[in-house]
Formats: sequence, C-alpha cells, structure tokens
Amino acid sequence: MGNKPNVTAEIALIWPTSPAVCHTDIPCSPSRGTVVEVSHPIPSVTDADVLTAVADPRRRVVLDGVHNFRDLGGYPADGGTTRWGTVYRADGLQRLTPSDIDELRRRGLGAVIDLRTDAELDERGRFPVDQHDVSFHHLPVLDRTWLPGDVPPFDNANDFLLWAYADMLRVGSDKLAAGLEIIAAAGDTPLVFHCAAGKDRTGLLAAFLLSVLGVPEHFIAADYAKTEEGMLSMRAAWRVAAEAQGPEALAKMQSSPVHYFESPPEVMLVLLADLRAKHGTLVDYVRSLGVSDDAIAALRERLIERH
Repeated sequence: MGNKPNVTAEIALIWPTSPAVCHTDIPCSPSRGTVVEVSHPIPSVTDADVLTAVADPRRRVVLDGVHNFRDLGGYPADGGTTRWGTVYRADGLQRLTPSDIDELRRRGLGAVIDLRTDAELDERGRFPVDQHDVSFHHLPVLDRTWLPGDVPPFDNANDFLLWAYADMLRVGSDKLAAGLEIIAAAGDTPLVFHCAAGKDRTGLLAAFLLSVLGVPEHFIAADYAKTEEGMLSMRAAWRVAAEAQGPEALAKMQSSPVHYFESPPEVMLVLLADLRAKHGTLVDYVRSLGVSDDAIAALRERLIERH
C-alpha cells in the first residue's frame, strides 16, 4: 500500500513516564482504589470450528497504518451468520494512510465510533473526516488514562484484565450501550468502532454486539483473542519508533509488562459468565444498560444473514 505513517510522535504519548502503570488501551476513571477479588476458574478455547471461523481470510483488513482492523462477519448467530462487510472493529484510525482511506472508501465505510478519551483525540488525532466524510461519533468510555498509582499490582494478564474490565463497565457501560444504539441505527451503512489498540474498549463493545446477535461465547472469546496478533504488529511498529527516539524511549517500552498487550480468550469467557450469572443473559445485561428492544431487533435484522 502507500506511504507508512509516522508513528514516532504517537509513541511518546503511548509510553508515559511510569510504564508499569500505563496501558495503551485501558483508561480509567478518577475514582480508584477498589480492588476486585479475582477467583475464577479459567476454561479454554480449542474448538476447531471456532478457530476456523476466526481465521477466515476475509476477517482481517490489511492496512498500512492500522493493525487491528477486522470484519465481524461470518460468525454463527441466531438463525444465521453475522453479515460480512457491515461492522468492523479496529485500533487507532488517526494512523490511516491515504491508501488505507482509499481501501475504506472502497468498502463504503460511512460511520465511525471512537471510544477513546477526549485527551487521546486531542493529543493523537482522530479519523480523517476531511479526507473521507463519515458520520463520526465520539463515545469516551472513560475520562482519562491511568496515572501512576491508579492500578493495583498484578503479575498475570488474566487478573489484570478482569479487574480492568470490571472497572471499565462500572464507569463507562453507558457509552457502550450508546454504541450499540448507534450501530442499530446505521442501516446498511458500513461502520467501524475503535479505541487505541483495538483490544479492551473495542473488545467489550464487540463482545456485547456479538452476544446480542446470538454468537456463541467461545466464538466471541476467540475473536477477542485474535487481537493479540495485531498487537504483535503494533508493538513492532512502536519499537521502531522508540528506537528512533533514543535509549530512554526504548527502555520505557521494554519495561512495560507483557501482559498489558495480551488478550487471553479465557478472560472474555469469565467476564461473560459473570455477567450472565448476575443478569440472566447478555441481552438482559445490555437491556439493563438502556439498550432498547427496538435497537436489539434492529441489530439482529441488520447484522444477521439468515440461512
């Protein structure tokens, strides 16, 4: 494709002065200090049909500047399969190159939901609406990224992410509900929702959307896990930029815990199981957030290819 984006400036924003308590994709609220006890059994995702669906070559949209742009089509749903070419999930779209924009224009992209904070948009930029006009929706799931001292110590990805997602839902679930309503109202217009890395905020919205469509939870968890492939590509690009910035930037990158970049499928399975235990079904949960029955019906009508 076209020219590679200059990611050096973004690296300085992604890797702050205290990398041990910062993550590129999970922000947090001003109120901290509540430690969530994690004592969940961890299942596994190995079903061949699940892995085959996730690995469908149509899933990943190959772009120069964005690493985690994926189609949510092709998953078994209630009465059919999720429709291809209609809803996508992604990481930071401010990095799109001109040739990337040409590809999205070819796909008919007409709406963007940005789940990042106000500060992230101000510092890093947003989807280039001046180059491709879309309906742009800003739904900041939380209000700021982590500051030193916000995050309790964790030594593994599972406990860290379960704590983080519980807190994100406590503070920002209304924005995720609003995202579902926007997707429902988009009609036939292809839409993408994204955050910074396309893993955490984006992963939650993707999980709720697929749940509403009746996609089995093991498929949802495997789709979440596929994000780790894009994270490897993203980290490689960040390393090149950090090396160009100098030893200090490279040291900050290298000192960041590896589990900040992981997306274990068992984490999503445990999260969904917890929500089911508390609310009955995931559809009941999204209803409790304010998503209307009309929106749920519209999502199913729009996004399920009936057999």
